[in-house]
Amino acid sequence: MGCKLGKLVASQGAKGGKDGPPEPPAPAPPDPRLPLTAKQKYNIMASWKGISRAMEPTGVYMFIKLFEEHAELLDLFTKFAELRTKEEQQGSLELAEHATKVMSTLDEAIRTLDSLDQTIQYLHAVGAVHRRLPGFQKEYFERIERPFLDAVKTTLGDRYTDNVDVIYQTTIKFIISTLLEGFELGATNPELANSYVDYSAS
Repeated sequence: MGCKLGKLVASQGAKGGKDGPPEPPAPAPPDPRLPLTAKQKYNIMASWKGISRAMEPTGVYMFIKLFEEHAELLDLFTKFAELRTKEEQQGSLELAEHATKVMSTLDEAIRTLDSLDQTIQYLHAVGAVHRRLPGFQKEYFERIERPFLDAVKTTLGDRYTDNVDVIYQTTIKFIISTLLEGFELGATNPELANSYVDYSAS
């Protein structure tokens, strides 16, 4: 009898009976707009904290790598277009200020991934704003991918594992594609750019 009673209690517990602990709620399904699993999203938001503590040096390194690969892009920046050497760029306050501004955009995008509507709306506004920049072409967004990854790898050091590399690659591609969407949307909705907020100024 004791054996039967034990089986009955175990059976009720397994089924979540009245006296058993409630079953945990099912996790929310992943948002199909974000090409990251829930674990990958958690990992990049945790990893990004290491970048957010070194925004300026990471951003400056990113732009130095960008100009090494695409020197013609320097002409877009009137404040530091004459800085043709790595040493000049490293010591430029104007470049550091702009690098921090761009890193703040990336920071806002990654920190808000749990509120994806907010992330996408923000990146669309950023993309639309770039329509106002003389000489800017939408293809320029894509040129930041490799310099960004190199800069993040340099800042994180040993923490930049192969798995982390895959997650950052996926994330920056998502950010760039969303910026491109915003750039295109800005052609038919000029007011979209007015919703842009410069978080580097806060």
